[in-house]
Order: sequence, then C-alpha cells, then structure tokens
Amino acid sequence: MRLSIRTTDVVQRAIDIVLAGSVLVATAPVMAGVAVVVAAGLGRPVLFRQQRPGLHGRPFTLVKFRTMRDVDESRGRVTDADRLTGLGRALRATSLDELPTMWNVLRGEMSLVGPRPLLMQYLDLYTAEQARRHLVRPGVTGLAQVSGRNLLNWEDRLALDVWYVDHRSLALNARICVRTVLVLMRRVGIAAPGSATMPLFTGSPRPGGQEANSV
Repeated sequence: MRLSIRTTDVVQRAIDIVLAGSVLVATAPVMAGVAVVVAAGLGRPVLFRQQRPGLHGRPFTLVKFRTMRDVDESRGRVTDADRLTGLGRALRATSLDELPTMWNVLRGEMSLVGPRPLLMQYLDLYTAEQARRHLVRPGVTGLAQVSGRNLLNWEDRLALDVWYVDHRSLALNARICVRTVLVLMRRVGIAAPGSATMPLFTGSPRPGGQEANSV
C-alpha cells in the first residue's frame, strides 16, 4: 500500500538523519583529505558557503567544498567556467565537493532526495507552477539530476522538480538514489557546454506571452 505524502515525508526525514549521520562519520577521513587538498590547491577558505532557498523558499546556508579560485575581475567579466580549476572539476565529477552538504541534511535544511537548491535570485523568476518545487526540502540529488543533470534545459529541469513534488514516495526516492550512483559512475551531465554547471536561469515565458524579468 502506498504511504500518504505526509507519512512519506516523516519516514524520509528519519532516513535522512540516519544516512546523513552515517555518511558524515564514514567519510570523515575522506573529507579531511579533501580539505587538505583544497587548502593546498585553492587556499582558504576550504568550504564554500552560499545562501540558497530551502523549504517554502526560506534561505539557508549551503555548505560544500570550494571548487573555484578567486579571480581579479577588474580586467573584465569572469565566468564561473573561468574560475573552475582542474581540482574543482575533479571534485565535481566525483561529487566529493558535496560531502559537507550532509550537514545540511542532518540539520533538516535539505533532504537526500529532492529538487536541487538553486540561487536565491531565481525566486522571482519562477512561474507559479515552477515555484511549487519549494513545497519540499531541496535534495542532494533529485529526479532532474538522474534524468540528464546539467544537460537539461531549464524548463525540463524545473518540470521534473514539480513532477517529483507531486509523485514523491519512498520507492521513487530509492530508485533515484540507485540511479544517482550510476550517473556518478558514468560522470555524465556534469556541466552544460561552456558553463561550470548550467547557464543562468532568466525566466520562462509567462501566460499571455510575457517574459520573466532577467537576472
């Protein structure tokens, strides 16, 4: 029998606590090693912190390992792709940069599975339908991440996020976790061409032909 959405969310939260705590303990030596490598290759700070929208759009501080170098932008515009280092690409390809994010899961700011937390500046650009992605906690992995990852266009990616919100279940979460492992092994969809991850979201067409405001 399929569990209700409310029961699914409660059970998933318990799973999040157990698995995130276990991962943090099991990977502590790995994280210590990554921290040393990042400090040597990129300097301090070792951790990247940024405000992201969480459940109901409330901001929280996302924590990851740093993958980009500081660049003097006085000589012109510098993109994230320019700032991303070889070390950073390796960390992203293996998702080792995401390990500290388990703290966000343990704190209840994120879930293991859910729509990825994007940028705060996107909140005013979503359509009412797209904004429904914030009805659940953001995830370390999600349906969009195993369905093309950063090779998807924005409309397809956000549509998958909303579909997940409406159809989430423990069984679906388990399938997404298994598919995540396969995606990581294949190292596909890490970045869109010419981007560190994806191009900036500038909004989708609105009813009546009106466009969302650009970032």
